[in-house]
Amino acid sequence: RFQRLDFVYLNAGIMPNPHVNFKALWHGLLTGRVLHMLTTAEGIMTQTDRLNGDGLQEVFATNLFGHFILVRQLESLLCGNEKPSRLIWTSSSNARESAFSLSDYQHAKGQESYSSSKYATDLTSVVLNRKFNKQGLYSSVVCPGLVMSNMTYRILPVFLWKLLMPIMWLIRFFAKTYTLTPYNGAEAHVWLFRQKPEYLDALVKYHSCTSGLGKSYVEPRKIDVDEETAEKFYQKLLELEKQALERYSDLLD
Repeated sequence: RFQRLDFVYLNAGIMPNPHVNFKALWHGLLTGRVLHMLTTAEGIMTQTDRLNGDGLQEVFATNLFGHFILVRQLESLLCGNEKPSRLIWTSSSNARESAFSLSDYQHAKGQESYSSSKYATDLTSVVLNRKFNKQGLYSSVVCPGLVMSNMTYRILPVFLWKLLMPIMWLIRFFAKTYTLTPYNGAEAHVWLFRQKPEYLDALVKYHSCTSGLGKSYVEPRKIDVDEETAEKFYQKLLELEKQALERYSDLLD
């Protein structure tokens, strides 16, 4: 039906069995790092991952690898067109290098699979730009901020979120990434739709932000990635893709 794709938004994500480390949160309060922890979930959020039906870690497969397979399959519709094509990945401020390891890139041995998968997303976007910008394909990563969604509501009981909501509105005066609503969280996604990709920085993540008075805006922040690590990880993704395609070659035919 289509000769080209202008935009592909890569937004699927899961955070199974999330747990809050209240001890770490209390320590952050005592050490003055609590605002940083509340805006990035660093050190206070863990998950219990599992294998999916393909034998892959579920969070890695959902948050990144499925998207990667899709992009690779759509490559002929994304590259070499008169107008640029765009990939826009939903990443997170929770993406941290400390949660990611090349030797365990599916994060089978850790408890921060969400953070690892989002850092892996940042790495992937960086390499895609380096390899495909000359063919007219551009990749960007965004962070929607803290949005009250079905994923968020699984972290704590719903009644507790309702009790905390007035506090969260106050926190937004200091933590601008507390976008809270899906409408505010989509600010960076919509903003990127209007930009010329040639002028965007491939090493920047675009964060949806909301002021204490409710004004939405976009804040660019440098991605903390090592480009050599990114390239090595990309090669591992290609190897895993080859294995997956061989396994399901009958279906693809």
